Amino acid sequence: MEDLKIQNVNLEKSENLERHRTEDFSSSKALVVRRGAPFKVTVQLEGRPFNPKTDSLRIKVMLGRLYVIMPVTLSKKVSPSHWKAYMEPEGLDLQSPSIFISSPASASVGCYRFQLYVFTQNSRKKKCVFGKFILLCNPWCPADTVFIPFEDLREEYIQNDSGLLFMGTAMNLVSRPWSFDQYESGVLETCLNLLQVSPQHQKNRRLDYLNRNNPVYISRVVSAMINSEDDRGVLKGNWSGDFKQGVNPSVWTGSGDILRQWAQSGFRPVKYGQCWVFAAVMCTVMRVLGIPCRVVTNFNSAHDTNDNLVIEEFYTETGQKLNRSKDSIWNFHVWVECWMTRRDLGPGMDGWQVLDPTPQERSGGVFCCGPAPVKAIKDRRIDLLYDIPFVYAEVNADIHTIVVSQGRLVSHSTDTERVGSLICTKDVGLPRHQNITRDYKYIKSPTSTLTSRSSTGSDDSTIKEASTSNGVVVFLTLDKAPVAGEPIRFTVRVINKQRVAKMMKVHLNAQAKEYNHSPSDTFWETHGVIQLAPMEAKVIQQQILPAQYEDVVGDDLINLAVVLEDMKSQERALATEEFNIASPELNIQIADEDSIVLNKEQTATVTFTNPFSQPVSGVLTVAGAGLIQGKVHFRMLQLCPGGRVQQPITFIPSMVGRKMLQANLSLTNISSTIRGFKMVFVNRA
Repeated sequence: MEDLKIQNVNLEKSENLERHRTEDFSSSKALVVRRGAPFKVTVQLEGRPFNPKTDSLRIKVMLGRLYVIMPVTLSKKVSPSHWKAYMEPEGLDLQSPSIFISSPASASVGCYRFQLYVFTQNSRKKKCVFGKFILLCNPWCPADTVFIPFEDLREEYIQNDSGLLFMGTAMNLVSRPWSFDQYESGVLETCLNLLQVSPQHQKNRRLDYLNRNNPVYISRVVSAMINSEDDRGVLKGNWSGDFKQGVNPSVWTGSGDILRQWAQSGFRPVKYGQCWVFAAVMCTVMRVLGIPCRVVTNFNSAHDTNDNLVIEEFYTETGQKLNRSKDSIWNFHVWVECWMTRRDLGPGMDGWQVLDPTPQERSGGVFCCGPAPVKAIKDRRIDLLYDIPFVYAEVNADIHTIVVSQGRLVSHSTDTERVGSLICTKDVGLPRHQNITRDYKYIKSPTSTLTSRSSTGSDDSTIKEASTSNGVVVFLTLDKAPVAGEPIRFTVRVINKQRVAKMMKVHLNAQAKEYNHSPSDTFWETHGVIQLAPMEAKVIQQQILPAQYEDVVGDDLINLAVVLEDMKSQERALATEEFNIASPELNIQIADEDSIVLNKEQTATVTFTNPFSQPVSGVLTVAGAGLIQGKVHFRMLQLCPGGRVQQPITFIPSMVGRKMLQANLSLTNISSTIRGFKMVFVNRA
């Protein structure tokens, strides 16, 4: 009888990638599939055909030194908890039989090898080693612990390779475009290498491979590996303001450059990251591994070092904010949420989990944070894993504001609502923010969070900006959200609540500040005296001109404070506001944007109008995963105030679907970067 010989094995890449929704990973040499679903390989035989009565096949699947051997059966019945290999009896081509390999929905994530063993009636087994496949989590599979039930959520939190990060302040959101780059060449392999480089894998490879079936374990490993405090992690944090040894975190526009640089350097930390960079890179890694992930911003985020849920802020008697406390409030802090079932915690804790890769506090001896169920944070279930007390404080601490004079406390007020005043993420399928504050905390009243903070400043919206001495109340409100190139206009309202006249000193003070630092020196101040008749209310209107703030502030924020001092009793009242200045945006237009097709050259035009009170120059950088290879740079010569410049850009789309074209103009004489983006839909030719 003629011997059975295997000519080659076809991994049926295009069919498998489409079936497993991994077609965008087509640049990877390996076959990329998802767990809990079968994939097909076709064995091409030479000589005689396969005889199901006398021949048999076995497949050995290996992850590191772990392996499973399974017979290839003619039964399609698969188990969600076991590996299975089968051939479909109907329409079986005996010269080129197709084998379906089905992994359990709880299989470990990683890069697998597999071998085929052939047994015939009259010969010993023959072995054929033929290739690899990468196995990812499967949010489309109901049996997978990362299953998320709606297609639009899977498209947004797994497949979308671009997004928006929210920064600035709760009353004046800045949406920063970010390219997650999960389908760019080499990114998939780097994300898998991140698991291999981790201390857990280096310490005990077998145990690490076994634990990689669990998204709780994977997410903790990734959270620690994004920062480099304890390991050969991806990013080195730097909040000093000195970035000469690396890249200013504000310059990064996507995860691909960071992950590529880390891999090419032999896994040396990339310099530098801050919270939104750590979070965005983690989001890329989780989406690559098949775990639904989104980037979340918490505005007025508390870092409570002594766990008393109180943050103290100190001001001088003239309204200058001091750097006195180890505790701090960041104007915004960025983390991620990942979607998973928490079988370790029991019912009710499934769904979104907070993970924070920014190195702040140790968790289990390592700089990582989470996964902390959002539901557990809302209900203050500090008995559950992981790191719930820390995240709870970030969104719930109280702020005690203290005015000191010559070492004495002269005024004290408490704000229970500023911390965590807005928690948001990118909306599903839309380039705007989605308010998720109510997922994290019980909101006392409709007027207590951002929903009430209008930029025009009604009484309701500013009640928490009021401070009272025994007889005087002071309110500080911005007339509208400040915009670059325009004066910052604001109003101080003073009410005398007593039936006696008062002479009041008025101190107004403005300081520039970074989002996570105490303010720097005062750059604008004014002082005066007002007289209040009994029960009188007075309004003081002020403005800070562009020429007074442009050189100082750039992309930073402003801390504005007013202190009123009763000249007779020395009692003081303070009101403050921290705000950012909305930058202009680059405008991107594309001719015939409804007819953009794969592999056909397109033209976009980037337009910038100078809103500043001085001439500006800079460098324009344009990028777009799936649209442009790498980045394109253009020099912008000096542009006078009010001047307008246009730059045409040509690009050839290499991927279908919704893609982001983004442009960044880094100004040379003002510390500011102007950004813009355009979502485009690429059709098949």
